[in-house]
Amino acid sequence: MPLNGLQIDEYFARIGYVGGTSPTLDTLRGILVAHARAVPFENLDVLLGRELKLDTASLHDKLVTRRRGGYCFEQNSYLLEVFTTLGFVVTPLAARVRLAVGREVTPPRTHVCLQVDVDGLAWLADCGVGSATPVGPLRLETSEAQATSHETHRIVWDGGKRYHQVWFADGAGQAAGARSGKWVDVYEFTGETMPMIDREIANWWTSTHPQSKFRNNLMVARVGEDGTRRGVQNRQYIHRRAGEIVEAREIASHEELMAMLAGEFGIVLPSESRLSATNLVW
Repeated sequence: MPLNGLQIDEYFARIGYVGGTSPTLDTLRGILVAHARAVPFENLDVLLGRELKLDTASLHDKLVTRRRGGYCFEQNSYLLEVFTTLGFVVTPLAARVRLAVGREVTPPRTHVCLQVDVDGLAWLADCGVGSATPVGPLRLETSEAQATSHETHRIVWDGGKRYHQVWFADGAGQAAGARSGKWVDVYEFTGETMPMIDREIANWWTSTHPQSKFRNNLMVARVGEDGTRRGVQNRQYIHRRAGEIVEAREIASHEELMAMLAGEFGIVLPSESRLSATNLVW
């Protein structure tokens, strides 16, 4: 169900957005940039054994009231309600994540992204891909490279599928198309819609299946205002700018992890919380 006026105001305060509210490209871009900077990608509730609910009230409580983050089904489902409430034409799209997955493998459809139509043009909106979240909307109907405040992205057709790709340069400051670097598949999609029932099933599999990477790994990521990204995977902390590693180190203890989540990512968990996963061993 659409959000009410008070919820929208609370959401804008949460992400620090002070721009317009009419369904324009400037509004779309402003909200996506503010959201990506303010709301971290994280799967902590999965590791804590909590149910991940996708109804609007539960998402507002978690992402806005409790100032937590979430993964794609949470963040993009909430953005779907935000943009719909503001008058945008929005379609949830099903996708298969391809980060670190070769094209010879068929991964499950466990990602949702959004198509937002503005003035006759279709844009991709997505705040749920962790380390590869595009900071702003991407044109859907072009294969040209599209720069953002962080990485450069593009959307290409191959074999009847669209591939969202990100350019990872080998060093700082290299532009898309530079010799040293590569395009990396983020996910593939066909334009098939992903209604709530499909999102609920995929969300259930992602958060509960023993083979789901979200059950076996701790993953946190946040976009910085300075063009960098910070991320944690299990015990590894990485602060990077595109292909350049600014800082990388191992997290020594659960206590250090909890302090880092609060200080670097704005995630404060109850003191008794204990995060554990197959690949997170202290």
